[in-house]
Amino acid sequence: MTAYDRLMAFQRETEALGQIAGRLGWDQETMMPRGAADQRGEEQGAIEGVLHARRSDPRIAEWLEDANPHSDVARANLRLIRRGHLRATRVPADLAQEIARVTSVAQGTWAEARRAENVAQFLPTLTRVVALKRQEAAALAGNGDLYDAMLDDYEPGATAATVGAMFDGLRPRLVALRERVLGAASPAALDGHFPADGQMRLARELARAFGYDWSRGRLDLAVHPFSSGSGHDVRITTRVVEAEPFNCVYSTIHETGHACYEQGIDPAYLLTPLGQGVSMGVHESQSRIYENQLGRSRPFTGWLYGRMTETFGALSAPDADAFHAAVNRVQPGFIRTEADEVHYNLHVMLRFDLERALIGGALEVADLEAAWNARFEKDFGVAVDKPSHGMLQDVHWSVGLFGYFPTYTLGNVYAGCLNRAMRAAVPGVDGALAQGDASPATAWLHTNVQRHGGLYEPREVITRACGFAPSEAPLLDYLETKFAEIYAL
Repeated sequence: MTAYDRLMAFQRETEALGQIAGRLGWDQETMMPRGAADQRGEEQGAIEGVLHARRSDPRIAEWLEDANPHSDVARANLRLIRRGHLRATRVPADLAQEIARVTSVAQGTWAEARRAENVAQFLPTLTRVVALKRQEAAALAGNGDLYDAMLDDYEPGATAATVGAMFDGLRPRLVALRERVLGAASPAALDGHFPADGQMRLARELARAFGYDWSRGRLDLAVHPFSSGSGHDVRITTRVVEAEPFNCVYSTIHETGHACYEQGIDPAYLLTPLGQGVSMGVHESQSRIYENQLGRSRPFTGWLYGRMTETFGALSAPDADAFHAAVNRVQPGFIRTEADEVHYNLHVMLRFDLERALIGGALEVADLEAAWNARFEKDFGVAVDKPSHGMLQDVHWSVGLFGYFPTYTLGNVYAGCLNRAMRAAVPGVDGALAQGDASPATAWLHTNVQRHGGLYEPREVITRACGFAPSEAPLLDYLETKFAEIYAL
């Protein structure tokens, strides 16, 4: 065996163990009994210890030095293994293991505090998580910026400065659009009772319509919908509120976008560094284009109107146009995951600024709730009424995902670019969507984005797919055109 062969055989086992760790996380959020939280924390810590030891194994450096890459695939594998090895060797093993243990337990603590609407119940745990993540960031950053070290884990090559500049480019036109929309007559919301069993049947149909392979997946319920896994085991979750069916509908389509990315990666990359999405920004581009540019489009909502009428009976929306307006209704709500396309990125900007301050030390955990509430009222003109509508709404900080939030908006920007390129290349997209068939769009995304997995760097994936470098302009143009039509601006 060559050095490259030995390295890849070793890496294959590491990737398999990482999938097992992910399955433990999936179980914790869907099926694990609540009383098992502390034990699961020990289990997660133990497997993270094994993974960290493998990722920092000194033989990796020797194999990397001796490997002679023979193809673009080999060179990409070496690039990603080298990046992971460098990060692993900078973080002490005991710190990596403690972060895994504490964040596993913290997830349950957050969920309990959220149910109880009790921020104080969560603060000691969050303080511990932030302290550990600051230590990790310091180990990774060296003399660099702590937050950049965290962000690089989710979006390689991005920095707080580049993300901040993108946000600066988005904010003026977003705010101006919001003011115009909120100054116009608002369409009626969809009212009624939508039983859980009907919502779940429809959710399964929607996942199938967007290309989800049920032979390699399953759908479950979770407090915070997510997708988990890669290759031949990719699972999705959703949530059901019987008075708010769009919650289930669009959570399902969103997570299906993530899952189809993972299921669509070239099978030759299975259990290698290339066998998963290249970054969270690119991942989010898939979930957001499935959910928004496709799932909330007028052709698709016309088909969905018919399916919901068949499932639940007559709807409060009198026709497909009124239904489309209800799907895309703009309201300054509290919850990021339920936010309309106009407000969504403003939610992300709030979190980006707060978590940068937390990691950098300019904001302490004890002051986070007050800072959140003040910023929310300033940005949205509404006072936060309870913690589950404020700093306790998202799971991310409890599990240490600092640097993750900005990738949501980066994914929206990428989705705007992909939507422009896709519609130019596939003119029949809307006709198919009107029949509940997303396959022309998803086939283009599979060919141009999904199958590549980690072969290219994040921005290169989008540039290759679109034929132009990513920018915020296509997203803003799409939003202004869409909502000007709905609101007769």
